[in-house]
Amino acid sequence: MTTQTRLFLALVCASLLVASSPAEAGFVVTVQQVGPNVVATGSGAIDLAGLSPMGSNNTKSLMAPGAGVIITGPAAPAFTDDYTGFTGPYNFGSSGLAFASSGSGDMVGIDVSFGGGILVPHGYMSNIPLSDSAIYDNATFSSLSVTPGTYEWIWGTGANQNFTLQIGAAKVPDTGSTLAFLALGLAALLGASRVRPSRLA
Repeated sequence: MTTQTRLFLALVCASLLVASSPAEAGFVVTVQQVGPNVVATGSGAIDLAGLSPMGSNNTKSLMAPGAGVIITGPAAPAFTDDYTGFTGPYNFGSSGLAFASSGSGDMVGIDVSFGGGILVPHGYMSNIPLSDSAIYDNATFSSLSVTPGTYEWIWGTGANQNFTLQIGAAKVPDTGSTLAFLALGLAALLGASRVRPSRLA
């Protein structure tokens, strides 16, 4: 194999590693229609650096799309610490307010109304993993007044300095076929490098 071929292969491998490395996502809430219910699940971590404390609040899981509010976690009230200082969309649907029928896990949310706030469990320390869920019985996207799409709020460039809301199916880049074509190309290149020209008798 020539030096140029080795260099080319090294560059392609490096590109594959970069392309396949997952981006740091912070805290992500996914809202999906599951049978007759709408289910919101959240997971990830939050870096509070860059945010300003607003005090504590006693809340439960709910959503108010027109006001840009979604809180996931227990349906029973729990204390949260609230922080402000982020930027992002003002809503993710039209007017409406709905309380979750049930929920579990950590109480986490975002409230864009009245100055806004990132809500985390009381006493939360930055970058600790969080997970939760909230279920809205006998509901649809339409009845909850949510608009499918991806919404993101950010307050810095760090790994966990963002809060993402995904309503409905996410658009996944076509990395599978791209990687497959690259793999085929590599295989062909390696095969070609091993073929030696035959000499005519």
